Amino acid sequence: MKQIGGLRDIIATWHELSKSTDDLDEVITAALSENDESLKEDIGHELDKLTEKFDHIEIQLMLDGPYDARDAIMAFHAGAGGTESQDWAQMLMRMFLRWAERHKFKAEVLDVSPGDEAGIKSATVEISGNFVYGNLKSEHGVHRLVRLSPFDADHARHTSFALVEVMPEAEEKTDLQISPEDIRIDTFRSSGPGGQHMQKTSSAVRITHIPSGLVVSCQSERSQHQNKESALKVLYARLLELEIEKHEAEKAKIKGKRIDAGWGNQIRSYVLHPYKMVKDHRTEYETSDPNAVLDGEIDEFMNAYLRSKVGEEK
Repeated sequence: MKQIGGLRDIIATWHELSKSTDDLDEVITAALSENDESLKEDIGHELDKLTEKFDHIEIQLMLDGPYDARDAIMAFHAGAGGTESQDWAQMLMRMFLRWAERHKFKAEVLDVSPGDEAGIKSATVEISGNFVYGNLKSEHGVHRLVRLSPFDADHARHTSFALVEVMPEAEEKTDLQISPEDIRIDTFRSSGPGGQHMQKTSSAVRITHIPSGLVVSCQSERSQHQNKESALKVLYARLLELEIEKHEAEKAKIKGKRIDAGWGNQIRSYVLHPYKMVKDHRTEYETSDPNAVLDGEIDEFMNAYLRSKVGEEK
């Protein structure tokens, strides 16, 4: 039903674009036949609206990957640097939550490991909506921040790093065949904030996938059942990501070197001092308004990435 709903929205958009084009064509024909100068300005406004709609659809057509229409699981990890990087990881998480809010997508924080003084050491977030993974896949990698430190008494300039992982949400029955014997589930008491109930009961869940060695834990919810569901969701997404990486590695043997999204390869820099700029190192797209970017206005970065991939072999 979700897939049907998404397809209906796409078809409705195309019908709306077709009708708008026909209506504009009629207005232009009338203006030319009657030589009505007053209609020219209206035609210009309508043409701008039509172009904006078409640009949006053009981006949608680029989201043709096998998992692009799915929801996404995002994981945030602070890099080396203590409080600075932990604060940066939280800023990034907020940026993507604001992006989801702008697009009216559902966002849920599945798990958080708070920082020692501020920020977060790591966090896992689920964002749900049409083509969420297709848009967010461009954000997978290391993000670099340069700013005057709010945690340094001398207000010195600091460079911080955080890793963002983006995984498509897995459909267990169609994507993965996991035997119950391959999974070990352990419960333990939550260690983070959350009140006395979380501290006194073993509501936190740790799931180990024995064949791969992957370990996922979740302790954000008060219910052990909720934590288990969230941990399984993240585990399935990570296992699907492993399968995707294997496929990409096979393609890389044929196509050449593949750049890993590891700590040495930042995909984007956010500079707040000595000048203001956000620049994507893969597409060269940049803006001088980092405040807007950090408030969730990141669509142009995503669109530039999608356009840069047009024509590449899938």
